[in-house]
Amino acid sequence: MSNPGRVARRVSDSRSDKPARHTGDRRQDEEAKMATAAIVRPERADDGKQRTTGVLLAGGIAAGPVFAVSVTAQVLTRDGFDLSRQPLSLLALGEHGWIQIATFVVSGLLALVGAAGMRRVLPPGQPAGTWGPRLVAVFGIGLTIGGVLVADPSMGWPAGAPQGPAETMSWHAVGHGVGAMLAFWSLTVACLVFARRDARAGRRGAAGFSLAAAVAVVVVMAWPDQDSISVRMALGSGVVFGWLSVVCARLLAVTSR
Repeated sequence: MSNPGRVARRVSDSRSDKPARHTGDRRQDEEAKMATAAIVRPERADDGKQRTTGVLLAGGIAAGPVFAVSVTAQVLTRDGFDLSRQPLSLLALGEHGWIQIATFVVSGLLALVGAAGMRRVLPPGQPAGTWGPRLVAVFGIGLTIGGVLVADPSMGWPAGAPQGPAETMSWHAVGHGVGAMLAFWSLTVACLVFARRDARAGRRGAAGFSLAAAVAVVVVMAWPDQDSISVRMALGSGVVFGWLSVVCARLLAVTSR
């Protein structure tokens, strides 16, 4: 016959083992969850950062089209405006001047957003990683300044303005000129910075595109014919905005891979 004491001990031991097994199972489950979280969380963080970078670069892409659509619509619809004589900056004056003011400011802010996206894709230490985003940011700041500080009435715009240049420049007209110079020349230098970056990486097409954009801006803006300055400034704006959209689109394609 079996010893009742041994049977009782076996039953007791088997009962005491079950909680131990359950505790071990729970520990294994917790360790598995922790391991899974350690793997998944960085991926989710990377995905979130990539999406944010994409949104920022999309802002840089949009800066040019926003500016182009707005000024084209205004040139075609504002009675009396003549691009052959009157610079685009003068659209900020008159009854609907707020539209051009908003165009300058919004385009400038979008360029700043694009610069932030560039900063994420091109960290310091990489070619163009330091000065590329900075110069694009200066471009955005210059545009914003040009919107907040408007030019003086001149060249017959708006109605009643002097038919030639303003005899004296107001403080806000001086500020507008400073903003315009910052915008044009900072992005021209940025073209050269990216041309060097692409040339060092063996991307001859991209390097040639950036170099051609820089040369085009210099030639267009430095051309000695003063009678065509308004048209040349419009062409220069198209070049720099087009270059910015293309570069941001290229960087966006890299981050999407």
